[in-house]
Amino acid sequence: MASASAALAQAVPEKKPEGVALYARFAFAGAVCCSVTHGAFTPVDVVKTRIQLDPATYNRGMIGGFRQVIQNEGAGALLTGVGPTFAGYFLQGAFKFGGYEFFKKQSIEMLGLETARQNRALVYSASAASAEFFASIALCPLEATRIRLVSQPTFANGLISGFTKILKNEGIGAFYSGFGPILLKQIPYTVTKFVAFEKVSETAFSFLDKSKLSDAAQTGVNLGSGLMAGFAAAIVSQPADTMLSKINKTKGLPGEGIVSRLIKIAGELGFRGAFAGLPTRLFMVGGLTAGQFAIYGDIKKALGATNGVEIAK
Repeated sequence: MASASAALAQAVPEKKPEGVALYARFAFAGAVCCSVTHGAFTPVDVVKTRIQLDPATYNRGMIGGFRQVIQNEGAGALLTGVGPTFAGYFLQGAFKFGGYEFFKKQSIEMLGLETARQNRALVYSASAASAEFFASIALCPLEATRIRLVSQPTFANGLISGFTKILKNEGIGAFYSGFGPILLKQIPYTVTKFVAFEKVSETAFSFLDKSKLSDAAQTGVNLGSGLMAGFAAAIVSQPADTMLSKINKTKGLPGEGIVSRLIKIAGELGFRGAFAGLPTRLFMVGGLTAGQFAIYGDIKKALGATNGVEIAK
C-alpha cells in the first residue's frame, strides 16, 4: 500500500504556482535578495556616499575611505542608514523583480511568443523599466532618509526618527525631491542590469546544458552573469547616483525647484565629478548584483516558482 502511494506521488507531478501565487513568490524572492545584499553592503555604500558628497576630504579611494570613517567616527558609522537601506530595498526588490516577471509575461502575451523572442532585448528593457518605475516610488522616501543619515550623522538616530523628522520639518515632498534623479539612475541601471544578465546567462547556457547542471552550477552561472550585469549597470547609472546623493544631502533653497537644483548640481559636478566614487561603486554594485541573482534564483527554486515565461534562445 505504501509503495503504491509512493508510486502515485511520483506519477502525479507537483502543481506549480500560478497567477498571484506565482508572482507573490517572485516578489518575495526579489525582496529578500535585494534587502539582504544592500544591507550587507551598507558599509561600502556609506564610504561611496561620503566620497560623492565630500571628495575633497574622502580622496583616498575605497580602502582609505573606510579608514577615514572609522578613524573619525568609529566603526559603527559604517552601519549608518542600515535600517532604511534594508526596508527600502525590501520594498524595491519586491516591485523590481516581481514587476519584471509580471511585465515580461504581459509583453510576451501582447507580442506573441515568437515576436517576443525575436525582440527579447526590447521585451527585457520595457519590462525592467516599467517595474523600476513603481519600485522607485516605493524606494524614494527611504533612500532620501538613508542619504540624510549618512551625509549628516547627527541628523537623527535611525530610520524612524530620521523619517519622522524629514516629514515633520520638510513635508512629504522632501522624500521625492530626488525622484527625478532616482529615476534617471534606477531605470538605466535596472534596464542594463536585467538585459545584461539575460544576455550573459543566455550565452553561458548556449555552451552548457541547463537541464543537466547541478543546482550549485546554476547558481554559479547566476553569480557570474550577475557580476557582469552589475559592472555594466554601475557605469551607466553612476552620474545620476552622484546627483541623487547631492540633492538629498540638504533641502533646497526657498523657491528652488527640483529641475533648477539638478541643473545647478550637474554644473557644479562636471564630467569628472559625476563619476566620483566609481571604483567603489563598481565593487559594490558588481557584488550586489551577483548576490541578488544568485539568491533570487535559489529562492525561486525553493518556493517552486520556476515556471516563469522564458524567451531566451
